[in-house]
Amino acid sequence: MILRARRIERLEDHPNLRNILGILAQLVHTTDDELVRLAAEWRNSPSLAAARDRALSPESPLVVEVLAAFDALSAIYADDLAGADYVSVDPAITATALRSMRDALAAAYARPVLSRSEYAGLMRPWRTVYPRVRSHEPDLGPSAADVKRVLAALPRLAVRCHDPNSSAVFEGLLATALTRDESSHQEAMDAAFGTAVLTGRRRVWTLVRRSAAEGFWRPCPQCRGGALLTADTSADQRVMELCADLACALLVEDLLDPALFARLTTPLAALIPLQDHHPC
Repeated sequence: MILRARRIERLEDHPNLRNILGILAQLVHTTDDELVRLAAEWRNSPSLAAARDRALSPESPLVVEVLAAFDALSAIYADDLAGADYVSVDPAITATALRSMRDALAAAYARPVLSRSEYAGLMRPWRTVYPRVRSHEPDLGPSAADVKRVLAALPRLAVRCHDPNSSAVFEGLLATALTRDESSHQEAMDAAFGTAVLTGRRRVWTLVRRSAAEGFWRPCPQCRGGALLTADTSADQRVMELCADLACALLVEDLLDPALFARLTTPLAALIPLQDHHPC
């Protein structure tokens, strides 16, 4: 009853944090065999439907974050659902597997307001396939630290409307984006994505690109982006894509041809100095 009465404002304060992080981390590393198993285990019934409704009710802890996670899940598995050439699992099976994933996420977040039977019922397919909680973070490969450094640097570009150093970095990145050989860059990106597909990192690739976009488009904390409303949005998009490409190249650095990797990571020296700069 104590947990039911407690209002949870932040994920860090959630009593089921370890399980939530374990599920979130696993979502991008699910194998084809595990997708098939998750789909086979999913069930529906009046009691399970009622449990889902309860888990996603406005009173459920952090329900907005749950819905955001659902949206991210759809993006991560968009290629699987569309039946891309490199996908081997029937999209209908993947769609059912995603129901098991959503049930697990909803149950993990809503555990304080669910009964034991409701929680166990929604979690059953997931726990059948994954009986143990896995790592707390998605595996970003051997260069994970560099991927994180790039993603951490991107929100600092938001203050370029007030900070000359951040503005200079943005302009340098834009110059790189405008002067590069587009066909050569696309060739390198195609090779990098092919590597991600072969190594089972294509879903992490999507996650990294989403994280890059979220960081880059974060509004300035001082003016909430007001100073940028008349800016060239095409320039913003070019820089964001450049930075996302950079982060994705780092994701597959260990297996990507060194010449192609060097071509994609040219902007790194311009972006990372932001890590050492703390504007007022």
